[in-house]
Amino acid sequence: MKFIIDAQLPVSLADFLRSENYDVLHTNDLPLKDLTGDNEIREITQREDRILITKDADFLDSFYVKGIPAKLLLVTTGNIKNAVLLSLFKKSIEKIKELFNDYSFVEIDNNELIGHE
Repeated sequence: MKFIIDAQLPVSLADFLRSENYDVLHTNDLPLKDLTGDNEIREITQREDRILITKDADFLDSFYVKGIPAKLLLVTTGNIKNAVLLSLFKKSIEKIKELFNDYSFVEIDNNELIGHE
């Protein structure tokens, strides 16, 4: 699995996923870093077949209207400490991987993972 992580999420999430041997880009890895526009992020998801991890609901709109990104992991935890976010991902990464076998849109909140049609 290949991911791209949007600017509102910490670089430490990318570091964790890399440690689990996933191919990961964070917006900080891109030339414009956190100033990378949403359209550029969408293009990267398409060109490189990456799952977008974001908190930005605008991507949900483009997912449903345009099918871009093709796969989306929406983080709906609200504002939480980075350590708590990383803990959620550490305990959920295998289930996230499984859900993307059946769903193109997965949501993670403070308590559960949800695969959406």
